[in-house]
Amino acid sequence: MNFADAKQRFSSRVADYVHYRPGYPTGIRDLLRAECNLKSGHAIADIGSGTGFLSELFLKNGNRVFGVEPNEEMRKAGEEYLASYDSFTSIDGSAEATTLEDASMNFVSAGQAFHWFDHDAARREFRRILKPDGWVVIVWNERLTDTTPFLRDYEDLLRKFGTDYASVKESYPHEQQMIEFFGPNAYSSYELPNFQEFDFAGVAGRMRSSSFIPRPEAPTYAPMMAELERIFDAHNQVGRVRLEYTTHIFFGQLGGA
Repeated sequence: MNFADAKQRFSSRVADYVHYRPGYPTGIRDLLRAECNLKSGHAIADIGSGTGFLSELFLKNGNRVFGVEPNEEMRKAGEEYLASYDSFTSIDGSAEATTLEDASMNFVSAGQAFHWFDHDAARREFRRILKPDGWVVIVWNERLTDTTPFLRDYEDLLRKFGTDYASVKESYPHEQQMIEFFGPNAYSSYELPNFQEFDFAGVAGRMRSSSFIPRPEAPTYAPMMAELERIFDAHNQVGRVRLEYTTHIFFGQLGGA
């Protein structure tokens, strides 16, 4: 599903995104070293790099990372977050038009961004910028919805108050999308566990970071926050609740045109 405002949806949510979104397990690096021969000298185009979480995972591996981000506010937040890394380059571009040179990248990555891309146009662009033996890596933190009473109530809250939650969730990466994106070429998928623990302020910030959550001026915002406080009070353990995720990693090679 394509969203007309996809490149601007997070402009007003940057602060919450930086502070409260989950990062990615370091096991991703081990997996890519073993399966894709990831080396510290490889160049990586991180598409939809946002505030820099996935870029940092590769920067800590010694990679040269080109963060391609179309949203100005998110891009600036990523530049600030990654300012200490000399091997990071921030680029005003998109999945469909990265501005990178032909056959210049060993890897293209996308963390929590694939569902915003025009997949056909992105696939053409990734082929253009990748070296012949280059890899595409798609990473996604999927929040679990029914493993604890808190997570079940939290999911109910999002379904009740989220502005277009069902449509956004429907667009999240899944098996059929990977088959269509990678075409007849083989791809692999792995899963790693991930989690966050929050006090009430933290879980509220995590919720506000989502693009489908009403803004504070919306009439549904106050009742939504009251419902969040109710379920937090009902389920917290020593003042904290746990959000659990499965981190999905899809990777493959796109081959020729």
